Order: sequence, then structure tokens, then C-alpha cells
Amino acid sequence: MTGATDGFLPAADHGRPPNPDDLALAVAGRKLLTGADGRLPRVGDLPAGLDWVPVGTLDGVPAWAAETADPEALPGRWRGWRGLAAALPAPQATLAGRALAVVTWRRTHRWCGACRTELVDVPGETARRCPACGLTGFLPLSVAVLVAITRPGRAGGPDELLLVRHAYGPTELWALVAGFVEAGESLEAAAHREIAEEVGLAIGRPTYVDSQPWAMSGPGTLLAGFTATVTDPAAEPVVDPKELTEARWFPVDALPAELPPAYSISRWLIDAAAAGPR
Repeated sequence: MTGATDGFLPAADHGRPPNPDDLALAVAGRKLLTGADGRLPRVGDLPAGLDWVPVGTLDGVPAWAAETADPEALPGRWRGWRGLAAALPAPQATLAGRALAVVTWRRTHRWCGACRTELVDVPGETARRCPACGLTGFLPLSVAVLVAITRPGRAGGPDELLLVRHAYGPTELWALVAGFVEAGESLEAAAHREIAEEVGLAIGRPTYVDSQPWAMSGPGTLLAGFTATVTDPAAEPVVDPKELTEARWFPVDALPAELPPAYSISRWLIDAAAAGPR
């Protein structure tokens, strides 16, 4: 049984200053600091004077983030965000992604956009407020949908899954149709729109499966995964060349080897489609 303190939990207030044994996430641009062993350092391992901000707990241990203008002054190894997110266990990667998001947002949201007064932190919240006009800004969250689209197999064969190759990112992988939700859209409406735009297909009502923070697309990104069946089983994808280089139907028992990593929600959806109904 999993306890309430297991894994990562976001937090904007620990109710006390940092302790030496608390987890420390030092940020420089889009890089984070790890120890020589690849683990996250503790507050006591780093020099005093850093401006620590609470970001959450990991297995019940408070975690703090701070930005540094002098990375060379800190002991350890600076690692680029994409490589770090791929190498860390999921709870640590989620914590690191939140730390990077909070630090970046605080740096880029220092001044009020309405009256140009310097913003102040809102106690107990991940928010900043203007002391002059009261404008309050919260840490933004970018939501994207991805959809495992299937169709019945021909002549009684196995179902087929639509896989695509994107024109950006890891272009060698076969992945799922995905895209960001626009203001005013529901998740389901975004799924219909992205599929129509990227591969020219229509689907039935998408079924929600799961979600995953996905900092590989940038800090503050949340993926919402769906399954759906194409409305016309004979329809073939028509690729939007600005987004994709290729799109193909694959029998679920003969999927390509170049698939997303096992820790990704994209792979969870692909594996679930391959396993079939339960």
C-alpha cells in the first residue's frame, strides 16, 4: 500500500526555512545540478545565500529550488534538461520539472504587466501579485492531448494503430498524433481538431485514459492521453507536412521497433492498443 508521503507532491509552502537535509534543486537556465552520483543534492551540500523557493516533497522530504547566476560556484554536475528528464525516475523527473518551471516563471514574471510594479510572492501559493494594482499571476500550465487511433483490421485481421513521425523532436520515432489545447477548447475538442489537422481523419468520441507531466516538451506541460476509433475504417491519413513527415496504419501485432520510451504515456497507450481489450 502506498503511503500519503510516497512519490512527489507539489507544494508552495513548507511552513519553515530550508533544513540541511532537504532536497535542493539548483537551476541555471535550462540546466539542473546533480551530485557526482547523479542524485539530487541536499541543501546542506550547497553554499549558503541561495534564494530557496519551496516546490514540493519527494517521499515526504521537502524540496526547494533556487536559481544561480554563477553555476561554476556550486559543486556537482550540471545537466541539460532533456537528458536529465529521461534519466531520472519518474517522481524525481516530475519534481525537477516543477522546479525548473517555477524558477523560470519567477525570473520571467518579475514585473506587473499592467502597471510595471515589481511583483511579490503570494504566501502559500505558486503565484505573484502586484502590490500596487492587485494583478495576480499564477504559474501557467500547458496541456496537450495525444490519441491512440485504431481501426478494425481488414478481413478479420488484428486491429490497426495509426502511428506518425513528427517533423520536429525525436524524428526517428513512431509516435501518436498530439497537440496543445487552445484556449476555449475541451480536451476532446482538441483531440478532434489535432487529428483532423495533422492526418485528415475523423474519429468517434475519444476515451480518456491517463495523464502525465511531460517536461520533455518544456516545464509545465501536462499530457492527457486518449484512445479513439476512426469513423471510416477505409480512410488513409493525409499528412500535414508542417507537423509530420509520415503517418501509417500498423497491425497491433506488428508494430515498429522505433517507439517512444517505456516511461512515456505515449508508449503506455501504444502498448495498451497492442494488448487489445481486457
